[in-house]
Amino acid sequence: MAVQPEGTPCWADAMFPDLDGAKSFYGDVLGWTFGESSTEFGDYTQAYADGKAVAAVVPPMPGQEGQPSWCLYLASPDAAATAAKIRENGGETLMDPMEVGEFGTMLLARDPSGVTFGVWQAGAHEGFEAQGVPGAYCWAEVFTREPEKSDAFFPAVFPYSVVKMEDEHVDFRLFNLGDKTVMGRMKMGDEFPPEVPPYMNVYFTVPDCDVAVAKATERGAVLRFGPMTIPFGRFAALTDPQGAPFSVIDVNTTEGEMPSTSPVS
Repeated sequence: MAVQPEGTPCWADAMFPDLDGAKSFYGDVLGWTFGESSTEFGDYTQAYADGKAVAAVVPPMPGQEGQPSWCLYLASPDAAATAAKIRENGGETLMDPMEVGEFGTMLLARDPSGVTFGVWQAGAHEGFEAQGVPGAYCWAEVFTREPEKSDAFFPAVFPYSVVKMEDEHVDFRLFNLGDKTVMGRMKMGDEFPPEVPPYMNVYFTVPDCDVAVAKATERGAVLRFGPMTIPFGRFAALTDPQGAPFSVIDVNTTEGEMPSTSPVS
């Protein structure tokens, strides 16, 4: 797989205090299997769907025992240059560019509205080995209460063009790279409790949304929204037993017409 164009979502991982619990939960809900933990890199453990690397889980490092959440990494040809752009455009770097052996260089950042994300400069590890198939990453959305900040920030840091979804019920925009849509941005409304911070909502593909939701809730996850069928698929939003939000989507079950969009100048 070739190195992804700048700004492409290319990897996802999450820190969990109970690593074995996370492996058991996602193994059951998403069908993941797991590689050996890399003690050299803090017990970083890759997850596989049908033998393809699709994500990773890791215990928190000392001093980073915060609320578990999925971190989406965006591709960069030069992590240091991207870090400078992040700071120049009102964001902050939570972890400056750090080489991860031969695998690549990572950084962690936060946009001006409070959404945390990662940046990955590929080395030996280029990112997702599969997407859009059962168990693999499919889609992501910036969930923010201050959309104007995210809308200005992400296209300034990455080469995105922005289009607006023509839907009077939601404030939703799409970030494109060329003619490919790579990410969405959703305004958080009153349905989100005040204590829920802005976050990157990561979607994983499942063959049957309702079955995945049933398995997840049986294992202690909380259903936050759905299941609901839209033109893009049947999806649901959940919080896993350790508090990390994520979504599942069956991309083969669709309903309704695709909404129209218009460019944002």
